Amino acid sequence: MPGGDAREAANTVTGSFEGFPHLPELPARGPGSDMIGRTLGLLVEMYAHVEPSGWRISDRPGRDTRRARSWLGEDLDALEEFTQGYEGPLKVQAVGPWTLAAALELRGGESVLADPGACRDLAASLAEGLRAHLAEVRRRAPGAQVVLQLDEPSLTAVLRGHVRTASGYRTHRAVDRQIVEGALRELIAEEQTVVHSCAPDVPFALLRRAGAAAISFDFQLLTERDEELIGEAVEGGTKLFAGVVPSTDAALSDPAGSVMGVRTLWRRLGLNPGTLAESVVITPSCGLAGASPAYARAALAHCARAARSLADNPE
Repeated sequence: MPGGDAREAANTVTGSFEGFPHLPELPARGPGSDMIGRTLGLLVEMYAHVEPSGWRISDRPGRDTRRARSWLGEDLDALEEFTQGYEGPLKVQAVGPWTLAAALELRGGESVLADPGACRDLAASLAEGLRAHLAEVRRRAPGAQVVLQLDEPSLTAVLRGHVRTASGYRTHRAVDRQIVEGALRELIAEEQTVVHSCAPDVPFALLRRAGAAAISFDFQLLTERDEELIGEAVEGGTKLFAGVVPSTDAALSDPAGSVMGVRTLWRRLGLNPGTLAESVVITPSCGLAGASPAYARAALAHCARAARSLADNPE
């Protein structure tokens, strides 16, 4: 979300998504409130600090780690205030292990992705940190059914060997798909989990095998080769978080028009229109941090109206 006021953001998301609020992230506050920094603050017995090139592993918790944890506490306080008595799904986001490994630097400056042992340690630390974080969310919102979203925008690049080294002249070797899948499965196993990627060529089949309950993606980036995988996912019970609303300021069409592409895809795949409402969640195409505050509020409200349109008129 845009801006830096935790209470305003919590009020906006709980008011717009009455049936599915989430814990907002406010990266405009600076390092530690960005998606990478926030997740690094959750790690157990692993720490990081900010260098000019990005986040780098530290020997001990420093100012940047403390700042990340402080801002998360502020956001949790605000969410707790606006979800008093709430019963229903509540989404919490964190960066997944592979995007985190691609973004975090070892002490020497190279990506964690270059060291398989460091990748395993990072995934284990993240798993432990997420367990504690989700327990804290449940303590603050005892009536909520917590849904974990893992943000993995770099996942396809990791699988294809497209992540550049520190020098920029080479790319890291592609990580074996079974290793990628195994690390995700260990994180997903204990929670109802959505995996989000706003990049092209989302690996739908791999994410389903890893146990994702839902897959979140930018609907405009779908290609014909994705369609069969989406049909298999829906028939297998995987929910789709379809990003159909622009994530930066744009003119919004009528809500029914926003989901016309979803209806068309359903018909093309021969799926039962009656399953749309239970299979699809309507979302922005990606995060709203780059939008104006007014547009972010409008986009969330538009998502809710578009979802109602899809449920009321699936044909």
